[in-house]
Amino acid sequence: MKLSEWARQRGVSDQTAWWWVKDAKMPVPVRQAPSGTWLVDEVAAVQSSGRVVTYCRVSSAGRKAGLGRRAARVVLGANGLGLAVAEVVSEVGSGVDGERRKLHRLLSDPQAAVIVVESRDRLAWFGVEYLEAVLLASGRRLVVLDPPGTTEDLVRDISEVPASMCARLYGQRAAKDRVARAVAVATGEAAG
Repeated sequence: MKLSEWARQRGVSDQTAWWWVKDAKMPVPVRQAPSGTWLVDEVAAVQSSGRVVTYCRVSSAGRKAGLGRRAARVVLGANGLGLAVAEVVSEVGSGVDGERRKLHRLLSDPQAAVIVVESRDRLAWFGVEYLEAVLLASGRRLVVLDPPGTTEDLVRDISEVPASMCARLYGQRAAKDRVARAVAVATGEAAG
């Protein structure tokens, strides 16, 4: 795949990826085609690096029924990239806090060379860049199947953060109502 496409999938700017190539700091093999285009050979790098593990998460027990379907999508996506999945880790837990035992076990397992997730927010809402940097520093990788979210995802995320915080304070139903009212006021849709 082209270097620019590889960079976009990981949330890195094209310029940063190019500097990594220039400074020989790319975490995957890269080569220059005769046309001058830089190409990333990600499949070859993954196959030689070790065990591939997928991580799937849903935020509540009410959504646990969809966890199996999500896991199947991630495994199919990983296989589509030429990755042979050795283990599937599924968990129910919030993306905001750090109280996910299975994720802790996975991140501390040095044999899990490649961790595949469906999207960045399925791993964590915040700080995925830090997790990715730590994994790269230890010779491991994070593969995100879906590209970074659109502005609609950003709007959804912005409303979910206060919902999560309000839920802790006031309970689930009241939290949704408070967030809906806050969004209505912020967008000028509140009844005058």
